[in-house]
Amino acid sequence: MLKYFKQIGIVLMIMLIAILINATSTYAIQPASDQRYEGIDVSNWQGYIDYSQVAADGIQIVYIKASQGTNYKDPYFDINYENAKANGLKVGFYHYLTATSTEGAVQEAQFFASVISGKVPDCKLVLDYETFGGVGREGINEIARTFLENVRRLTNKPVIVYSDLFNAQDTFNASIADNYELWLAYYGNYESLYDVQTQWNQWIGLQYTDMGIISGIEGYTDRNIFTQEILIGETSEIPNVDNPTGNEYNTRTLTYTVQPGNTLGEIAQRYGTTYQELAKINGIANPNLIFPGQVLKIITNTNMPGQETREAGSIIYTVQRGNTLSQIAQVYGTTVQEIATTNRISNVNLIFPGEQLKITNSTRQPAREINQAVYIVKSGDTLSGIARRFGVTVNDLVTRNGINNPDLIFPGQRLFV
Repeated sequence: MLKYFKQIGIVLMIMLIAILINATSTYAIQPASDQRYEGIDVSNWQGYIDYSQVAADGIQIVYIKASQGTNYKDPYFDINYENAKANGLKVGFYHYLTATSTEGAVQEAQFFASVISGKVPDCKLVLDYETFGGVGREGINEIARTFLENVRRLTNKPVIVYSDLFNAQDTFNASIADNYELWLAYYGNYESLYDVQTQWNQWIGLQYTDMGIISGIEGYTDRNIFTQEILIGETSEIPNVDNPTGNEYNTRTLTYTVQPGNTLGEIAQRYGTTYQELAKINGIANPNLIFPGQVLKIITNTNMPGQETREAGSIIYTVQRGNTLSQIAQVYGTTVQEIATTNRISNVNLIFPGEQLKITNSTRQPAREINQAVYIVKSGDTLSGIARRFGVTVNDLVTRNGINNPDLIFPGQRLFV
């Protein structure tokens, strides 16, 4: 009899352990399913991309930045879409949200929908909401909900949330998690996610590095794993939605018909780009050989507005309030002395807001250091957010990177983490 009770006790204990394991796993964040797709996400920072090489490198899905705020359309959006589709990749679109009110979220949702009108996504649309402009947690979730609901209504497409681990745990609420799936940015040990608690218990996308090397793309790009749940079951065209501002996008793709006597260098200079970029975009093997009547695609304003433009093979950077020459040099992978020499600056400690500095392409090399991880700052990043992502302190980042003002970092800047 005693042996019988012992056996019953063992069975009950096993059942209790199983229940506890299952209860725990509901709080762990895991992939939604086993079928995986290799993916990347891109924007104007990658420049022109050869998608035939990307596809040959095993990439199956590409998420393309479409827009930001209420008037920024990524200048490479159209060409990224056309070329990715032409090479058999599945595509998705994302919008970087900057709204600080629900009214702003409504307008940004309509702007995003207007940019992607007429396109046919294969993957769910994405809200990228990372910086909050001093808005509290309740306001953040209301703004996110407003944007997500409006995008879904305007496009008739499912929408998901892109978030880093910190915001997935402490910022977005259960209502957002219950109604919208997650694309998680997490650069730590993948296996450790099984012990992590967030508002979501599964992800359908995992961005695991921003230092991926892919054939056909110059420099680093974000690498991702996606599950089959990222895909839209039945693909169809996004309905036509009017631009809510009625203004032209501050970035656009133009066409230019070559005239007798034109050279590619002359056309590039006229439109603030380079002949190399025009050759890539238009598939021109010999930049010295163009013909009258030939129609060229020209992408204007290939960087975030107000800071830099291209001119005859160089970068022209407009100094912002609070900039130092050392910060600018670090962003572009060059030295203070090279910028000072090129621009005839006698006092390297004296530059002025609005001053334009020429930075030659020969000096714009990636700033890298052996055995140190490098993070490339994205639009909307803060030093505290980057510190949280990599498990370091703001002071660590300031010290390692010689940063004078922790509140002043720039898209494209490379930080040793």
